[in-house]
Amino acid sequence: MNFWHVCSAFVTAYLLGSIPSAIWYGEAYFGIDVRKFGSGNAGATNTFRVLGKRAGTIVLLIDVLKGWTATMLANILFFLEVIDGTQILTFKLLLGVMAVLGHLYPVFTRFKGGKGVATSLGMVLAIDPQVASVCIAIFVLVLLASNYVSLSSIVAAFAFPMMLVLGVFGQASTLLIVFGFLLFAIVVLTHQKNIVRLFNGSESRVYLWRRRNK
Repeated sequence: MNFWHVCSAFVTAYLLGSIPSAIWYGEAYFGIDVRKFGSGNAGATNTFRVLGKRAGTIVLLIDVLKGWTATMLANILFFLEVIDGTQILTFKLLLGVMAVLGHLYPVFTRFKGGKGVATSLGMVLAIDPQVASVCIAIFVLVLLASNYVSLSSIVAAFAFPMMLVLGVFGQASTLLIVFGFLLFAIVVLTHQKNIVRLFNGSESRVYLWRRRNK
């Protein structure tokens, strides 16, 4: 294993995750720092609230792409014969985590970023696209029913390891199952304030198909 190739991949994954798409997009096209409006979060959900559906969708896709690209760096390491086939999953998980950490603690914005849900989704898409697709469907259904992005994220994050445990698309490795539950725990931890607001009835809603009634 080439130490420098591995280190370069890890640094690249972190830097990809660190790209503050919500901040840069808002400043470039609207002259607005999204952190100063709405929930103050530098993520896709707050971009939807502050800048609208088109901007939110673009930021969401970029954040998903960050996680997917970083995770797929493992395939490049395999192609370069830096790692072997038995190590691909492990390195996909590690590189994906680096991207999520980059999103949570981006070097470009003084280590204060978003909540990492979209970047985590990109990571999961690169690892298990079938399970990820079902998680996306669950997220959308819960969002349509509740209009709460936070609740949708938590439910979809819980569905990921549960589908692996149940073997919905075949038997999953123990490593992937453990990672799935850790990912769910991270989503819960980064949404602690949202959970409190959900119980208090003060959580902000996001309406996909209609404007909020005034």
